[in-house]
Amino acid sequence: MTMNIDRRQLMALGTFGLGALGVPASATLMSAKGFTHGVASGEPSQGSVLLWTRYVGNGDVKLTAEISANADFAGAKISGEVEAKADRDHIAKITAQGLDPDSWYFYRFIAPDGSQSMVGRTRTLPEGPTAQFNIGVVGCSNLPFGYFNAYAHAARNAALDLMVHTGDYIYEYPAGTYPSREQAMAGRAPDPLSEIVQLADYRLRYAAYRKDPDLQRLHQVLPMIAMWDDHEFANDAYQEGAENHNAGEGDWEARKRVAERVYREWMPVSDKDYGSPRWTEYQIGNLATLFVTESRISARSKQLDLGAALKGQEDIEQTIASFRDNVWQDPAREMIGGEQEAWLASAMRKSKASGTKWQVWSQQCVMGELKLPQEATNWVAPDAPAFAKQRLTVGALAAKMGLPINFDSWDGYPQARERALKGAQAADADLIVLSGDSHNGWAFNLETADGKAGVEFGGHSVTSPGLESYLSGASADVAARALRETNSQLQWTDTSNRGYMTVALTPEKAVSTWHFLDTIRAKSIALRGSASQTVLRGAHRLV
Repeated sequence: MTMNIDRRQLMALGTFGLGALGVPASATLMSAKGFTHGVASGEPSQGSVLLWTRYVGNGDVKLTAEISANADFAGAKISGEVEAKADRDHIAKITAQGLDPDSWYFYRFIAPDGSQSMVGRTRTLPEGPTAQFNIGVVGCSNLPFGYFNAYAHAARNAALDLMVHTGDYIYEYPAGTYPSREQAMAGRAPDPLSEIVQLADYRLRYAAYRKDPDLQRLHQVLPMIAMWDDHEFANDAYQEGAENHNAGEGDWEARKRVAERVYREWMPVSDKDYGSPRWTEYQIGNLATLFVTESRISARSKQLDLGAALKGQEDIEQTIASFRDNVWQDPAREMIGGEQEAWLASAMRKSKASGTKWQVWSQQCVMGELKLPQEATNWVAPDAPAFAKQRLTVGALAAKMGLPINFDSWDGYPQARERALKGAQAADADLIVLSGDSHNGWAFNLETADGKAGVEFGGHSVTSPGLESYLSGASADVAARALRETNSQLQWTDTSNRGYMTVALTPEKAVSTWHFLDTIRAKSIALRGSASQTVLRGAHRLV
């Protein structure tokens, strides 16, 4: 059973976060010494957890890691020595072993001079009968768009046992691009100011993000399971390229290697050889198996572009029909690739056969089917970007003929989606899909040609703007109603808030709650509201 940690022990971790408003300039980031970016933990199991910190000294520095069931470290055990290596950007990671299942722990790192990191809190996963487990889900945190208030609120949510990050932990853009200089918050410019391409660029961008006090606090108090999406590499990344990667920025394969290396340095995740399997699973007692997959750089086919297909064509309707029936439905188009598909299908079968109650799949992009309502062309703001107006115009035309609005989501890979969901059906899985990327909140009943396949809970962004930034001609309620009426799988949506999601698992039901932060333009953890959706085990659809 999930344990409740003593509040006095939690207070021992400190309460920093609400006072600091900005992030330091690159000169400060590069000159800082000692423990520069707090602590973090991740990849928990029943008897182990990975611990992370960064310590800048003169060259490689050996640190000692301590872990204890007590905040004062009475009875602390030494997890061992670990090096903060200069050629790994002074990052130190160690996996603490021999821990008790379903237990909270405190940890810290100690330098040779006796200085100590901040104290972190983490926990192991339960084993055997498990009555409840609560997962927080976050994603899409673009630093200049606003404050990470969703992180701050989640860090104070005493009910949470684990955080899942669905990706877009950082954004690669230069200052002045998404957001524009007019939209950007003062004091939150990303370092470096240029687009990140080289090793030093990616490292500096992570260093800037991880100086945010609310992100530091979230890592300090909860273990995190994370997987990248596209912006940890470049926009709309796929196996062989990205929307904003060009020849002048060098070889794409080299950029992928750099981006993955830095992600693995700065995140509480295992170091792996480049190209080794990037997917994994976690067992949460007999309550759930959490599968984490990668859908960007391993196998994804290039996104389709209906606008490009229509360019110069006279018979628009015939062109769209051919595109729909041949190109869009091509079974050779991959999202996660055959090897990962086979692993996931097998892992779901094993999970279900073991008696595990829920099969929870954390991945990056929205899986449910979404077509654009015809009236949406009247919703766009007069000053909306040209690409938004074009996307709505093309999307409305495509929707009339059965095509989706977003070819970067699973909607752009319908046969791959069908295969993945049929794997869940073959396992008789009680499937819950967790997704991010879209910046909006969604709840879907997932289906294949054979019927019910599971449910999807799609999470809001931390700061990145959602549909409300483009559809100012319609209220949020009007847009949500039209989206539901147009898309039979969609049961609930919110397109007007920023925030995060929590998923409360019990043996008989799973409840997803979307928490709406009141603002991202000022430091605040006030909520403007919330919404919940429920699935009962065995139902394979929302209540």
